[in-house]
Amino acid sequence: MITLNDKTYTCPVDVTLGFIGGKWKLLILSHLHWQEQSSYTKLKENLPGISEKMLSQQLKELERDLLVTKTVLSKKPYRVSYSLSAEGKSLAPLYEFASSWGVRYLKQHGIDYVQDQHLYK
Repeated sequence: MITLNDKTYTCPVDVTLGFIGGKWKLLILSHLHWQEQSSYTKLKENLPGISEKMLSQQLKELERDLLVTKTVLSKKPYRVSYSLSAEGKSLAPLYEFASSWGVRYLKQHGIDYVQDQHLYK
């Protein structure tokens, strides 16, 4: 067993999933990987089905875990930008593998996402 930040994990994979697990975190991190930085609104637009509360919570957790950095662009109106931290960027092989695996799987099942990605926005 591994104890880290008052949590117990079974193995290194469990540690990683503790930081990126759940439905939304990996999607947020992947979006920031491909876009480099994004506003809250842009993230919300690219994650259909996520509530504002959930997005806000997930971003706070990712920021707390030092995977995402938040930059305040203006106080009035309040505008922020999110980007990957160095630690978040170190997960780049995971985002790229997950994306290429998904593209390959879709293609095998008759969906050419790369060619038709404009249809999915």
